[in-house]
Amino acid sequence: MKISIVITLGIVAVIAIAVIATIGSGLDQSSQSKIRVAFFPSIGHAVPIVGIENGIFEKGIGEQIQIETKLFDSGPQVIESIFASSIDVAYVGPGPVINGFLKSYGKDIRILAGAASGGASFIVQPDSGLDSIENFDGKRIASPQISNSQDVSLRYYLASNDLKPVEKGGTVFVLNISNPDIYTLFAKGDIDGAWVPEPWATMLVQDLDGVRLFNEEKLWPNEQFASVLLIVRTDYLENNHELVQNWLKSHKETVAWINSNPDQSKSIFESFLKKHMGKSLPTKIIDESFSNLTITSDPIKNSVLTFAERADSLGYLGRTGYNLDGIFYQPDLNLNKMVKQLIG
Repeated sequence: MKISIVITLGIVAVIAIAVIATIGSGLDQSSQSKIRVAFFPSIGHAVPIVGIENGIFEKGIGEQIQIETKLFDSGPQVIESIFASSIDVAYVGPGPVINGFLKSYGKDIRILAGAASGGASFIVQPDSGLDSIENFDGKRIASPQISNSQDVSLRYYLASNDLKPVEKGGTVFVLNISNPDIYTLFAKGDIDGAWVPEPWATMLVQDLDGVRLFNEEKLWPNEQFASVLLIVRTDYLENNHELVQNWLKSHKETVAWINSNPDQSKSIFESFLKKHMGKSLPTKIIDESFSNLTITSDPIKNSVLTFAERADSLGYLGRTGYNLDGIFYQPDLNLNKMVKQLIG
């Protein structure tokens, strides 16, 4: 089986070097002989990285199926590629998934499983004073792209503490900028804090003497929340049901393998970065980053629904309410639907 890598959009190497390449055609080229997979070159996306690199997915779906991987660093852009039918399955955070599901009126996306829980932190400058909520006025706090998972969590945290961003009439400056730019501005002292995923959170701590004020999971029930989800394009699922089932099975096998072989998984991740990004992260950053997340196939449904409630409270899900019915793939229901279609 051939495994091809297509790097799309601005993927930042671990020393913040942007890699730019072409985006795949928007034409739907999916078939029984190919599966196109999107994920980020980050630790939270260890499942597709490890599972593809060590051959678990290849073995699970069959050598006759080509795996074409596409690397992104923006969840919303992954969703746009789903809409353009240039991606079949993807690993992405709950924010973009919820927005994509609603934008397509519940038609184009299904959540197959979880891939990671946790792995995001609020990192502050050592002299920022942000350890006290009374000191947030006038502070500059960054998160990645607006409406992405970390952005929603940051803004909800502010709202929970009776704070508002400047554009909403408040006193806190919320900056939505890419992770590499967050790193640069933090190094210059131009921002006071950042709500970021791994490994960027640990990089701010180890490289730039940032202080990890808290891990985001501390704010969630049972300290669990879905930070990376495995999703599928609905029409691809309907036309390639067995292949998707085999991918899902291999996904779960990979989760179990990673949890049983953490040191080997870290080595595979490090090798992946060297091979595809040109440079890896220091071992100590990889070790600490891995310790701040949980690799799991559980989508932690309640956290996804809670995340939607928080996004809605911030005005991100429109003014007319929202409905997430059907966002989670239910194989039994889908099988029944297929049977009914076959028998007319």
